[in-house]
Amino acid sequence: MKKLRQSILSIVSLVLLLGVLAACGSGKAETSGSSGEGETGKTYNFKLAHITPPSHMWHKGAEKFKEELEKRSDGRMKLEIYPSSQLGTEADMVEQIASGSVDFGFITAAYMSSREPSFAAWFTPYAFEDLNAANEARDSEIAKKILRTLDKQGLVGLDYLFAGQRVMLFKDKEVKNASDMEGLKLRVTPSPPMQDFYQFSGASTEGLPLPEVYSAVQTGVIDGMDMDLDAAITNKYHEVVKHGAVTNHMVWPAVAMMNKSTFEGMPDEDQKIIRESMAAAAEFAAITRAGQEEEFRQTLKDSGMNIYELDSSVFEEQMKKFDEKYGPTDPLIQEFIDTFRKK
Repeated sequence: MKKLRQSILSIVSLVLLLGVLAACGSGKAETSGSSGEGETGKTYNFKLAHITPPSHMWHKGAEKFKEELEKRSDGRMKLEIYPSSQLGTEADMVEQIASGSVDFGFITAAYMSSREPSFAAWFTPYAFEDLNAANEARDSEIAKKILRTLDKQGLVGLDYLFAGQRVMLFKDKEVKNASDMEGLKLRVTPSPPMQDFYQFSGASTEGLPLPEVYSAVQTGVIDGMDMDLDAAITNKYHEVVKHGAVTNHMVWPAVAMMNKSTFEGMPDEDQKIIRESMAAAAEFAAITRAGQEEEFRQTLKDSGMNIYELDSSVFEEQMKKFDEKYGPTDPLIQEFIDTFRKK
């Protein structure tokens, strides 16, 4: 009986061993979730969050990123997109990305400058001739240095996605010189470098939430706003403002980021897929938006707005004040100014 029992145990052990060997030889490490263990062939179910509606260029960029991920990974990488602040404020989203409950985010450089001051460099007035020039700057060494400042926050800065450049919309007054803004009350994103640019011209700034802007200008609470052309169209500001000065004085980037531990836990092959997919999405967003500039101008003209251009020479004093205030605060900001300031 004892010999029979030993024989049975030996057979069972052999079967289990063969099963383990077969599993190891299958070449598959198939798991679900966003964290990796360095195994090639792994599957991922990622989440990405951002603040803009589905009609916005950043959401279209997110959809392009999803498409590229799935194509380049042969379907191993899936992406769920949460637009329109579904997962909370930008502050909420960054914390979720840092903790790993969300994998990716497109977060405005305006908000990120409150966490890492060097992102304020992107709001250097008149740093770029147009959106294509700003897009080329994504690959510059200074742009990459700024992204690397996120490492200490548990984040990986992957790239930048651009929406339209900033323009100025005025309810009643056709502004032709910086001095014409003296005493005007304007809605400006509550980011110090953006607000300072207008305050240097004598305007006062209000950081109203976007849903309140239409009624605020309609009722005269504000006299105008800092905006981009596509938002002017989608929010129907042409119904309440008469004048649009196409200044293109600042770019408006989102910072594409990912949870650091998730990224670093992936094999090099999969990290490369992430970076290349995001780069393709960023390129798509910038080129597509740059190609819409004339169309958007004409749309607003057809809606009855007075659309005119305002040259950078009008704001030479404001540019000088910006450089003097922000350059000395951070060596990366100074390097950015020195690299890109238009002469």
